[in-house]
Amino acid sequence: MAHKISDACVSCGACAAQCPVNAIAEGDNKYEINPDVCVDCGACAATCPVGAISAE
Repeated sequence: MAHKISDACVSCGACAAQCPVNAIAEGDNKYEINPDVCVDCGACAATCPVGAISAE
C-alpha cells in the first residue's frame, strides 16, 4: 500500500529528496507519490515538515 500526499503539502521537496526509489515527483499543486513505484518505507512521511503524508 503506497503513501499519499494530502493538500496540506507545501511543495518543499523534502519528501522527494528522502525517497529511496524516486517515487515522488512535483505535481501541479503539490508533490505526488507514484503508487506503482512506492515501496511503503515511510521515509517521506517521517521527513515531511507539515505532516502531509500518510499511509493510504
